[in-house]
Amino acid sequence: MKRVSLLVVLALCGCPKPGDGVDPKVRADGHYLSGQAAYLKGDFAEAHQQFAEVRALNPTDPRLPAAEGEVYLSEVKVPEAIEAFETAAKADPKRGTTWSRLGYLYSVKGEKEKAREALQKALAANPKDFNALETLADLQLEEGKVDEAVKNLVLASDAAPESTRGDLVLRVTAELQKAGRAKEAVEVLESAVKKGIKSAGVFNELGDRLVEATRLEDAVTAYTLAAKVDPKDPSLWELVAEVQLKLGKLTEAEAAFRSSLEVKDRGVVHVALARLCQQKKDDACAQAELQKALDTSTGEELRETLELADLLASFGRKKDGLALLRSVSEESEQKNNIELHLRTARLAKELKDEVTVKAACTRALVSGQAGLKCP
Repeated sequence: MKRVSLLVVLALCGCPKPGDGVDPKVRADGHYLSGQAAYLKGDFAEAHQQFAEVRALNPTDPRLPAAEGEVYLSEVKVPEAIEAFETAAKADPKRGTTWSRLGYLYSVKGEKEKAREALQKALAANPKDFNALETLADLQLEEGKVDEAVKNLVLASDAAPESTRGDLVLRVTAELQKAGRAKEAVEVLESAVKKGIKSAGVFNELGDRLVEATRLEDAVTAYTLAAKVDPKDPSLWELVAEVQLKLGKLTEAEAAFRSSLEVKDRGVVHVALARLCQQKKDDACAQAELQKALDTSTGEELRETLELADLLASFGRKKDGLALLRSVSEESEQKNNIELHLRTARLAKELKDEVTVKAACTRALVSGQAGLKCP
């Protein structure tokens, strides 16, 4: 049988007991590895216990304070984490990650000057520390320094792992949108795409912003990329189809709607296809899609119900449409949906259903909205 190295045995099988002749530092290494493994599994109590064993066996282990700090940070024990990382910084003042953690923790406590100093040390050690860059950006946003914050968030997104890059880009976009700088938001999103980012969220956001900028062809491309990156989200193909409809491309729109249905069969998409068939003056197709919409509608999505009610009305089935609206309007969670109640009342009045008119108007007027008029 092949011999296994002592360190592996220590890491995987536990640590030898005192008095077995093994160097205490070697036993400490075994506990350290066990503590790290427990931390990665989320077993923080076990991690602390293992690190306590390390301290007993090798109290000057330079890795220990930072390792304990990470556990405290995960437990959101801010004072304990700060104490541990401050000890780690004294032991190894050149370790950038320690200063990065301290910068974040000081910012959480509201100690902005100490946070800024720590972050500067972190970035001096590693200019691509995306955590430090994001924390610094947070401080700058609190001070109203949007340009500096945007610059650091972009740098953070460039340096971050792929799983995090998209969220950082979306943060930049949100801040620019908030500042009324929509054009720059689009530029940041397009730059991120050129840098090779593959995030459905970024592609989706880019599509939304391009629609706002009336760059519809480019929006189709962005939404299509989003749909390919996230093939389980049927709404992305639906967005592609809606923009194709705005462009007057009925064939392409129909193909995109059907791609959405391949992901998930939803009534709202059949409603859209029925509308498209009506545009093409294909009554048989429209009737077939209407029936599919009725068959697949769950009644759980308000948008789907409203659009289905409108579609029924367009087919001369206003009573059926009113029945749908009435059933939704009466639900307790819709009690403050004034537009829904007014919509129900208008259709009820058209059909001379005074009982429903009165009930819907009563629900609408309960809001007390000034100047509200009911049919």
